[in-house]
Amino acid sequence: MRSVTLKMGIAATMVALPTLVMAHPGHEHASSFMTGLMHPMGGLDHLLAMLAVGLWAASIGGKAMWMLPLAFISAMLLGGGLAIAGIQMPFVEQGILLSVILVGVLLVASARFSIATCASIAGLFALFHGTAHGVEMPLNANGVEYALGFIAATFALHITGMALGTLVTRLQAPLMTRLAGSVIAIAGVILAIA
Repeated sequence: MRSVTLKMGIAATMVALPTLVMAHPGHEHASSFMTGLMHPMGGLDHLLAMLAVGLWAASIGGKAMWMLPLAFISAMLLGGGLAIAGIQMPFVEQGILLSVILVGVLLVASARFSIATCASIAGLFALFHGTAHGVEMPLNANGVEYALGFIAATFALHITGMALGTLVTRLQAPLMTRLAGSVIAIAGVILAIA
């Protein structure tokens, strides 16, 4: 299991590396894929929510390890598609910030619901994130490439969260997951009032 955690961490790092390179000035004309890849990495709210979903999936274990990320990515695509189609969703920014706070609280509380309930919660929050991705897509971007980019970034963040959560589980240190959840929730509150 330790080698799986290491491999997941390496894979997430490899996916994130192009984003780190693109963070330097002079890349204003990045490809649609790179623009999509950078979008979730560029906002602390997106980063925290997606890492938190991965941590939450790992803390639940079993089927949640693939169901929560799958539900999140599927609903995120739906939200992005709705935004691109011009269908407005109310309270997008509030929903994103609420997702950070509440998933952090769920981690602190070590919340365990049915897999369907957890996937529904993750999916509901993902609609807000997807809508933001769709609304903020540059007009000259290729929609498919852009979507593939933000899916790759989201998947990398979920994998990173799951790798960290799996490591915490192996170390038998559930307090670390609760501590991470409290940091995530507090950061969400700070982002909401800032």
